[in-house]
Amino acid sequence: MSFASSRPARALLVMVILGPALSHADEPGWSLLSRNYLLHNDYRSPSASGQSYRQEWAQGFIGEVRSGFTPGPLGLGVDAHGFVGLKLDGGRGHAGTGLLPRDSDGRAESAYSSAGAALKLRLGKTLLRYGEMTVETPVFDTGDKRLHPEYASGWLLENSDLPDWHLQAGRFTAFNNQDNSSSHDDFSGYGATTQGHAISLAGARYAPSGPFGGALYAAQLQDTWRQAYLNLNLAEGNWRLDGNLYHSRDTGQASAGPIDTLAYSLAAKYRFGPQALTLAYQRIEGDTPFDFVGGDSIYLANSIKYADFNGPNERSWQLRYDLDLATLGIPGLSLMGRYVSGRGIDGTHAPAGGAYLGQQGKGGRHWERDLDLKYVVQSGTAKDLSLSLSHVSHRANSAQAGDDIDRLYLIIEYPLKGSF
Repeated sequence: MSFASSRPARALLVMVILGPALSHADEPGWSLLSRNYLLHNDYRSPSASGQSYRQEWAQGFIGEVRSGFTPGPLGLGVDAHGFVGLKLDGGRGHAGTGLLPRDSDGRAESAYSSAGAALKLRLGKTLLRYGEMTVETPVFDTGDKRLHPEYASGWLLENSDLPDWHLQAGRFTAFNNQDNSSSHDDFSGYGATTQGHAISLAGARYAPSGPFGGALYAAQLQDTWRQAYLNLNLAEGNWRLDGNLYHSRDTGQASAGPIDTLAYSLAAKYRFGPQALTLAYQRIEGDTPFDFVGGDSIYLANSIKYADFNGPNERSWQLRYDLDLATLGIPGLSLMGRYVSGRGIDGTHAPAGGAYLGQQGKGGRHWERDLDLKYVVQSGTAKDLSLSLSHVSHRANSAQAGDDIDRLYLIIEYPLKGSF
């Protein structure tokens, strides 16, 4: 494909044409994030691929340019982004961690890139964006868990005219996955997929200055499911309570099969000095997993690094500990450890002919333990440079369908920002 006809070229052309008009806008700026990512997967049980381990090391650069808005009641602007990923290590025998796309021979690509842009219109406190963008809602949330962020193409309308309220509505028809440079890729869940389907959403967040808050959203994955979401939260003193509930029902042609799932979680967090303890309970009611598309489109408490603890009829508990080591004389250093145990999984009643049939057996159980150590430079020329080291262990019985795996993450990020 020639550069002149590529999407990156079109994005740059829009910026060049609109640049003079946008020079009078407010708060334009740019950012560049350098992300160095090592991911090692050590399989403790036979994996479907036959690989005993997967390991990839890559360097990524994520750039964003945000214009302000043209003067007048109706402001016009552009947001553009670009990405370049470079393989540092990842041979054919241990490729496939999700950091890098693979070629037809199963080898990790040596480099990949993508770019996109979204036009934006502002009228008062209403903002409309159209094009390729990241999305953050509890019913559809593009993920940023690997080298390359996920993006979705469509439109998103946001309004904050009402005090303490933030309203959103949108529809997305094309997707850019975490290990692919194509803007016409698909997001896949446990049975649901965006292949040939659009996703629509609408909802509101309520965040007053007092202790109570909440959110209410609805979404529809075309010909697959309809989903409602409710959040209630309370922050009082050293305590924080957070409750999340989803209800999903199949719709239209029901491309993933019959679905009727209720999923909910409740988390209580108590902070004392530099430490915090969190206890969470999560439950799935239904004969199919709680399903979603988009890497972060699940706001349940026990959806963590490897497992989502969202199996049919599953119930799970979490215990988490956080420590801010600034009180020990190391500002910017933090430690987190958590353990989640899930059991009661029964996938034997999944509807015949549906996408979930045979995924999980009866009596499924598993556990996951996460340890995170993160340091963020607080001052000097390297200010905001961060180093994250994480270790994940997951173990399951044969009815749960997850891998027995030990996973190691090492991520170094350095953000740069500026204004025009």
